[in-house]
Amino acid sequence: MSRTPKDPELARRLSRRNVLGVAAGATAATLLGAATAQAAGDPGRGHGHGQGKGRAVLPPGRLGIQLYSLRDKVSTLGFAPVFAELEKYGYDEIEFAGYTQGSAGAITLAQLKKLAKDHGLNPIGSHVGYYDDNNPGAYTFAQNLTKVLDEAQALGLKHIGTASGPFRYGSTVDGWKRAAEDFNTYGAAARKRGMKFYQHNHAEEFSFATDKPGVRLYDVLLAETDPDLVYLEMDIYWAFAAQFRFGKKADGTPAPFNPIDYVLKQPDRYPLFHVKDGIRDDAARDGYRMSDVGDGDIDYKTFLSRVTERTHRGRTYHHWQTEHDNPVESLAFARKSSEHLHSLRDSRCGD
Repeated sequence: MSRTPKDPELARRLSRRNVLGVAAGATAATLLGAATAQAAGDPGRGHGHGQGKGRAVLPPGRLGIQLYSLRDKVSTLGFAPVFAELEKYGYDEIEFAGYTQGSAGAITLAQLKKLAKDHGLNPIGSHVGYYDDNNPGAYTFAQNLTKVLDEAQALGLKHIGTASGPFRYGSTVDGWKRAAEDFNTYGAAARKRGMKFYQHNHAEEFSFATDKPGVRLYDVLLAETDPDLVYLEMDIYWAFAAQFRFGKKADGTPAPFNPIDYVLKQPDRYPLFHVKDGIRDDAARDGYRMSDVGDGDIDYKTFLSRVTERTHRGRTYHHWQTEHDNPVESLAFARKSSEHLHSLRDSRCGD
């Protein structure tokens, strides 16, 4: 199991942990209190509350969250109260989606790093744009690689990546080969800083090349990037959506694939995962409707078990970040997702 979650009284905890002077008064307490109450009263479909028998599927110290899921609370309350909640819910790691607090006020990288440490949260990675060729000042790998890496290094990140698809040069095989060259460059620069560069997928990465409709673009990316320089963060939800959307070629020829097969074939290329759930709906474009983790139909007990138990260093190498693009209540999502993943047990393993 992960670090034992702490659960002191909310107002006292916020006051004690107000290391950056972020207000933890009536507004913050009211918002957080309401979210905590909603979370406690809404266990959600598919949640197992008992620990059960067998080995924990989730390895200890490896549960994180993509902070994009909590952007509403970060912008209204600041990082400090949000990190306090994540500590309470038993999270070990965080993945950034920007280093500012929006309307909640300014924060320096040094303050942000210390704040995460004070709450026992390891900053494991960050999402940065791939390119913005119309803006030379853009905060992207293509336009400002040195600044991106400087700031990641200042935060002590071990991974730095992009959630942008490799479509800078189009959807042809040659276009993706050019993007792979970019990624190799970023990966080499990150490696010199002691970091791993990674790419986060959506569904479209598994589509087919426009000039060679029998070639899956994701396979081009894997083949053309150096495995020692470019790593992958599989968004499991989007990979299953891609399985639904791109299980056939344009001419209708079956082209099935299983997302986990990519991982089991090259497990060391996948240090990071996004754990995002969905309710199966064949009428939806993606075949799923996004949900809180544990409320959907993606079999995370099997997925995590296969990765952690059947690959080399499976329980000590991979990091699992919960995410929901637009949760109904973001703190409730964070709590429920942690609860569900911590509850999963593999009955084939001993206690």
